[in-house]
Amino acid sequence: MKIVVCIKQVPDTKGGVKFNPDGTLDRGAMLTIMNPDDKAGLEAALRLKEQYGAEVTVLTMGLPKADEVLREAMAMGADNGILVTDRVLGGADTWATSTTIAGAIRNLEYDLIITGRQAIDGDTAQVGPQISEHLNIPVISYAQDIKIDGDYVVVQRQYEDRYHEVKAKMPCLITALSELNDPRYMTPGGIFDAYDKEVTVWGRPDLKDVDDSDLGLKGSPTKIAKASDKVKKGAGEKVTPDTPEDAVAYIVGKMKEKHII
Repeated sequence: MKIVVCIKQVPDTKGGVKFNPDGTLDRGAMLTIMNPDDKAGLEAALRLKEQYGAEVTVLTMGLPKADEVLREAMAMGADNGILVTDRVLGGADTWATSTTIAGAIRNLEYDLIITGRQAIDGDTAQVGPQISEHLNIPVISYAQDIKIDGDYVVVQRQYEDRYHEVKAKMPCLITALSELNDPRYMTPGGIFDAYDKEVTVWGRPDLKDVDDSDLGLKGSPTKIAKASDKVKKGAGEKVTPDTPEDAVAYIVGKMKEKHII
């Protein structure tokens, strides 16, 4: 069994977010982490590897520094890492990103593709399903449990108050929730092994069956009208009532003023 896991190096939002003049994220200037949903997807792939003897390949699109997130994935147990990087791919929206990743995956043999549900720097949940459309394979999203049954994958697809059990013949794409599992930590031995391995680097010439018009910022139909840092809230109104009764009266008065009660 061959599993491809798509991961993304995303800004660590605790460290602040920076923008380029054109409104795109300045990824080179920010601290980064592996996207949480993607890490859950990677952990699911590693558990399938342990259970069925699968080969796990991690793939990411990004700047050359995205090599770091591939090394992390290999230190956790992934077998191979592929970095897709090229200047012409910069500024891609979900359409251009999914086109690029699908073009890279066409070079690979796979039974199962796992992506995160969504990335914390975009929150669109579009790239995974779009990849499946480009590759013309079924997709099961919002996975909270994954099992293999012969040539089929059986997934519990999460809803607000229940789940649906969905079965699809492989090859298939699954989008994973961060709640799917608790990802393992890297091991010291795994870290040493990861940096002994070679990461495969692909550029625009390595993408199969894609048009230049669908790549990068120029190939992105989504245009950013405006981008800004998070607006800080003011301190608000501070009061010091003399008694608990005065405090209650003040709160009730404010709620009536706002027509809450």
